[in-house]
Parts: sequence; C-alpha cells; structure tokens
Amino acid sequence: MENYVIDTSAIIEKVGSKLVRKGEIKGKIIIPHAVVSELENQANKGHEIGFLGLEELQELRRFKEIVIEFVGERPTESQIKFAKSGEIDAVIRDVAFKNKAVLITADKVQAESAKAFGIKVKYMEQKEPKEKLEIEKFFDDKTMSVHLMENCFPFAKRGKPGEWELVKVNNKKLNSKKIQEIAKEVVEKSRIDPETFIEISRRGSTIVQYKNYRIVIVKPPISDGWEITAVKPLKKFSIEYYNLPLDLLNRIKEKSRGILISGEPGAGKSTFSQALAELYLSVGKIVKTIESPRDLQLPDEITQYSKNFASSEEIHDILFLSRPDNIIFDEMRDTPDFKLYADLRLGGSECIGVLHSASPIDGVQRFIGRLDVGMIPSVLDTIIFIEKGKVAKVYSLSMIVKVPTGMTESDLARPVIEVRNFENKKLDYEIYSYGEETVVIPVTSVKKTGAMELAAKSVKMELERYCDDVEVELVNDNKVIVYVPERAIPKIIGKKGVVIDKIEKDLGMSIEVKELKEEKDDVEFKITESKNQINFFVDEIGKSIDFYVDGQFLFSAICGKKGEVKVHKRSKLGKTIVKALNKDEEIVLKA
Repeated sequence: MENYVIDTSAIIEKVGSKLVRKGEIKGKIIIPHAVVSELENQANKGHEIGFLGLEELQELRRFKEIVIEFVGERPTESQIKFAKSGEIDAVIRDVAFKNKAVLITADKVQAESAKAFGIKVKYMEQKEPKEKLEIEKFFDDKTMSVHLMENCFPFAKRGKPGEWELVKVNNKKLNSKKIQEIAKEVVEKSRIDPETFIEISRRGSTIVQYKNYRIVIVKPPISDGWEITAVKPLKKFSIEYYNLPLDLLNRIKEKSRGILISGEPGAGKSTFSQALAELYLSVGKIVKTIESPRDLQLPDEITQYSKNFASSEEIHDILFLSRPDNIIFDEMRDTPDFKLYADLRLGGSECIGVLHSASPIDGVQRFIGRLDVGMIPSVLDTIIFIEKGKVAKVYSLSMIVKVPTGMTESDLARPVIEVRNFENKKLDYEIYSYGEETVVIPVTSVKKTGAMELAAKSVKMELERYCDDVEVELVNDNKVIVYVPERAIPKIIGKKGVVIDKIEKDLGMSIEVKELKEEKDDVEFKITESKNQINFFVDEIGKSIDFYVDGQFLFSAICGKKGEVKVHKRSKLGKTIVKALNKDEEIVLKA
C-alpha cells in the first residue's frame, strides 16, 4: 500500500477528500508541518484559502480508510515569507522523496519539479464546474446588485440607472452560517474556475471577480457581521446610444487628452467608459485599462491591467513601454491612483479617468490637494458627468491670468482655471488660490437692479461722445466692462489715462476698456499701380480696412477721405502685395 504526500494546493482544492471518497487512495497520507504552517499563516492574515485548507485537514481526519501522519519540521519565518518563490514547495518535495511517497498536487509547476527529482506524482488538474453559484439565484435581468447581511433579509437593487429601487428578495433571514457558506463557495470557485479570480484578499475583506460579477465579502472585525455585496452590469451600449453632439464626439476622438468621467454610484459611468473603449478600438487605436477589480466587459483586443497585482510604478513602466493610444482608469479611489493618472497624462498619454462624484465640479475638487492647482488643466481638459445612464453635462477646463469674477482691482489678477459649459461656452466655475486656500467659486450672472441699469446707460451715453459703437457689460454695482472698436481705445483712454480717469471720477464707477471684436464683411475695391506705390480704392471712407492675402491677415489701415489706401512698393507690406499680384493670389479686403 502506497504512502501519499498532499501539498498545500491539493489541500486547498480539497483533492484529498475527493480521492478518498472515490476510493482512489488508501493507506497513509503524510502531511508536512510546512503545509499546516502555510495554511495557518494564510488564515491568520484573514485569507479565505487558509480556512479552506484547515477545514480540509479536519475532513481528512474523519475518514477511517486512511491514516494521517504529520511529519517534518515547521518552516522558518523566511521560508513562509518566500512561500510564493517555492520555499515551502521544496520542503514538501523533500518529504515525499524521503518517504518514497506519491506527491498529490494541483500545482502544475510543483508537479513538473517533483518529476524532475524522480518523485511519483498524481497531478490533479482542476476542471471548471458547470453549476452556478448560489448568489446568482438572487439576480434577474433587472438586478444591478444583491446585498446579503448577517441576520437580515436579502435585498436587491433593481431598475435602471437613476431609477433604482431596493427590494426584499425573500422573507427568510440569512444567519451567519449561511452567509459564510455562500462566501466559502465564491472563494472555492476562484480556485478552479479560469474566469474567476481573487482581486483583493485582506484581513477582513475579499473581493472576487466571478465572470461579470464583482463580489465583495466583508467580515468582522472590519464589519460588525458577515456581509456580501455582488454587483453585475445590466446593459452594454455602443457610443451611438448616447447620441453625443458632433463637436463633443470629435473632441473625444481627436482633441481631448485628459477626460474625467464622473457620476454617482450606479449612474452608468463604467458602461459609458466601455463604450468609449470600443469607440477608440474601432478607429484603430491601441487601448488598455487599469482596473480594480477588472470588471469592464471588453473585447479581447483590449488589455485589462489590475492594480491589485502590480505596483503603480510597475503599471507606469508597462504602459509607457507598451505605448497605448488610450488608457482608461476605472476607477480612481485613493491618492496613488490620482498621482498615477496625472503622471501618465503629463507623460503624453491620452487618459480617461472614472471616479465617483455627486456633481461635475466635485470630480475636479477631488484632484485639489492631490495635485498643484496649476497642474490640473494640464491633466484634465474635459469632464463628462453621467446621470441616469446618460451624458448629463460636459465641462471644459482652461487656465488664464485674469481678475477673478467679482473682484474689481486689476492688481488682484492671478492664474484662474475656468470651468466652462462645453455646450454653450458659459463660464460656470472659477478655481484659483485665495490666500493659502484653493477655492472653487460658482460664477453667477449679475442680477441687474434699476440703479445698475441706469449706471450702465450713463456709461454708454458718456462713451458715445468718443465712439459710436459701444457695448457695456455690468460686472457689479461698482464696475463695468466696455467694449469699443480697437481704433477708439486710445481716444477713450487718453494720454496717460487722463480721459478714462476723468470719466470714472465723474460717473463714480470703475471702467475696464476692451476691444470690440467686430464681424467684418468683404468689400469691393479697385486696385491701381504707379511707379512707387499700390493704390486701393474702397467706398468705406474713414473705416478700418483689414487686408488678407490668400486667406492670411496682412494688415489694417484707415481708409482716407478720398476712399483710398496707399501702400509703398518698397515697404515689406508692399513687396508682399506685389508678390501676391504676380502669383495671382487672392486679395480680400474686409470692413
């Protein structure tokens, strides 16, 4: 009768008890103390596989057909520490070799290594079971998530994005034992199902990705009782479903380099990011994702990286060396995630970040404190807010130096991040430093009072003495911005600001003068040449004329009293015009 040595992998997979029940092994089963120590270490860390292994050892002792013998010395601390490097496996092989026993293992590498030493091996390759998990029974085609808590009724969140309803699944409370059985089944599945894997295993919590289910298991001492939350995506849409405006779609495809997808939990952020990933793939781009856990449903052509199995530095190196066109980060939770996203962006990668936020601007606020404020527009240029499964609002970010809205003194100018509504270009928020704080200020339109309207009218009447075309914008009850044609600005300001100072003093208001951008139309003209000059004749006496050559702006000039603009041939402008005439290039005048 042969002796058998069972290694850690076979015990966790419960191979020994299965073989005994089938009558395939009888006699003595030798368990190295190294196996028990490794299982104890896993259990002490709160890992489910440690408890599964210890339960299997207890199960084996119940069989009368076999004799259990524990042999060998306990491994050292360093051997346990480097168990993944093969230290414990080497001890187990040594026990099998010395006892001339058959090594039972579910580890392919261990099996091949043992054969190299001349040890008899019974390799038990695990096959995927066909049955469903018990937790799947709580789901239907309208269920997004299932919530199981110790000594509580099972609940499910059903409906559609933005219209979720928490409903009781049945009227039977789940006790601690039942919850633990469901959790145990999930963890066991991860050991034998190639589509299931443990994303995170910590003391007190385990996160498993089972097919398209994300299952979170939490137990004491982190929680006051056992609980399981399982989440499953309900829908998968293409980008056409969202009916995006053409200018936004073009920005996403070509212009935007740092996109932030934000929204409340369950709003449909991941579904939208999936659609974006497939859009980029369809236009011939290389797409990669960083996920935790890997729960996006994507084509095989898109590589999905898990930040639970690699450090930020390793993922950083992989992405820069593999040079993807687009990187989707789903989702960013803690400071290292935000810093990795920022570093990838500043390195030139096109990134799409996904995070939770109650409003579009809250998504930007989560970067404040993690990054220098001046870096934010370099990292983010577009915010897409998802609500009820739809694109609810889009913002664009840019930085300029200006006096923040609501302030009046010009010496208060500073770098300001403008957050504008992408659809109507309206300024909704400003972000800037104020003292030692960074503030996010909503920009509201000024509510005009009767007194303010009267003040604006007075300013307009006063300035119309100097210029016919005047537009007045009220900032507050103490300041206005006036827009006048460029040619009128020197006249209104006066030498050393004498004129504008007098107007401000008379009206009791601060006035900021800006150029009025005029929409000019093409005008008809005649052109003649003399020995030394080129003459343009235009029926626009006294007006500013803009000259364009082959679509490029050349210069502006005031049309004289005779409707004539003269350009000397030997001047730089004259030489350009002569060259254009000789080459038959298009010359256009606008007034």
